[in-house]
Amino acid sequence: MVIEVVRIGQRLVRDDRVTTHVALVSRAFGAKKIFMTEVNPEIKDSLEKINKTWGGNFVVEFIDKWKTIVKKKKGENFRVVHLTMYGENINDVQEKLRKEENLLVVIGAEKVPREIYELADYNIGVGNQPHSEISALAILLDRIQKGEQFKKTFPNAKRKIIPTKKGKNVHVKETRD
Repeated sequence: MVIEVVRIGQRLVRDDRVTTHVALVSRAFGAKKIFMTEVNPEIKDSLEKINKTWGGNFVVEFIDKWKTIVKKKKGENFRVVHLTMYGENINDVQEKLRKEENLLVVIGAEKVPREIYELADYNIGVGNQPHSEISALAILLDRIQKGEQFKKTFPNAKRKIIPTKKGKNVHVKETRD
């Protein structure tokens, strides 16, 4: 399954950290790419540094118009999943989502344009109370992959966490620069 994410909008300055965390969750939970509108370019730099240190080839791409990428991906046989607390309950649709080959997950910053509800193949709610888009994304990605994303290895990692019952254990690969 190929998973990509679109982040629509950002409340300037205030949301730099939230948008960075949306990208980090996307990467760590198995997405290949994130498309972002209205963002601080330093976010892309941060994710590139994460890739260099922790491995992988997660892509951050800046876009001008979310609608263009949504329509393009639909044409490439992606199913569009819009995360909204007003959508169908995730418990009712997670099995269907697992059967999809390509997913484009759309999450907003604040009020999203009404049009996304119509363009989406799935409007999905993770709970029906106000909550963070970061948590909704993490829950969605975990549910559709059944935790298998945590078995993934990230190629070219300079650091790797070794799970341990107590303390911290990080394997650091020595490199010659």
